[in-house]
Amino acid sequence: MGHFDVLNFPPERGLVVDAGYLGTGRHITYGLVEVDVTKARELRRQLSERDEAKISFTAFIAASLGRAIVSNPKVQAYRDWRGRLVVFHDVDVVTMIEAEKGAVAIPHIVRNANRRTVRDISDEIRSIQASPGKSEQRSALVSLAPRVPRFARLFFFWAVKKNPHWFKRLQGTVVVTSVGMFGRGGGWGIGFLPTHTLGLTVGGIARKPGVHEDQIEVREYLNLTLSFDHDIVDGAPAARFTRELTELIEMATVLEEAGVEDRI
Repeated sequence: MGHFDVLNFPPERGLVVDAGYLGTGRHITYGLVEVDVTKARELRRQLSERDEAKISFTAFIAASLGRAIVSNPKVQAYRDWRGRLVVFHDVDVVTMIEAEKGAVAIPHIVRNANRRTVRDISDEIRSIQASPGKSEQRSALVSLAPRVPRFARLFFFWAVKKNPHWFKRLQGTVVVTSVGMFGRGGGWGIGFLPTHTLGLTVGGIARKPGVHEDQIEVREYLNLTLSFDHDIVDGAPAARFTRELTELIEMATVLEEAGVEDRI
C-alpha cells in the first residue's frame, strides 16, 4: 500500500473547522488591491538597521490598518442583540502567529493598534513568537476550548457575537492573515471571514514595472485582499477605507513617524 503516516488531528484545528462553519452563508464582499510597497520596504530596512532589530512586516500592516480604520470606524462596527450598531474607535488587530513550525497558528490580538508605534507592535509580535505562552489567547480557559464539545463551542460563539463588547475582548475587532510568507512572487489570497466585519489577507510581493513620479521603473507591489461583511459595510465606505489604507501603506506613514529618512 506504499508508505504513509497516521497522525493525530490537533484539537486546536477543531476551532478552525468551527470558524469555517460560522463563515458559511455570510454576505461577504471582497476587494483585490495592489499596493506599491517599495518605499515601505526600504524604510523598514533602514529602521531595522538603525535599531538593530528587524521590524515585522505584519506590524507595519497592523499599524497602517489601525490608522486607516480611525478615519473610517464603521468598517469595524458590530450589531448587538437589539440590532443596534456598536462602532469601536480603538482597533484590536488579530494576527495569526505560527510559533512552531507545523503547529496551529495562534490568533494573537494586538490591542489598540491605532495608537501604537510600528516598533512597539513588532516587539510584541516577536515576543509572542518566542514565548507563545505570553499571549492572552494561550490562557488556561482558551486552551481548554478545543476540548469542549463542538455544540457548546458554537453556542458560545453565537452568544459572544450578540455582545460586541465581549466579542472585542475575546476576538478583537479586525483580523489579518498573511499567506504571502508561504510562497514567492505575487498573488492574492482569498480567506474566509468567520465572525469579523473586516478582514485583511496579505498576499505576495512581486517586482514589476510601474509608474513612479512620471517615470517607468521597477517597483515592488504587494497584493492585498479586503473582506467586508456587506450586511454592515456598503461599497462607498469600503472604497473610502481602502483608498485611505492604500495611501498609508504606500506613503509608509507609520515608518516615517519613527523618524527614518525617506530616500525613495
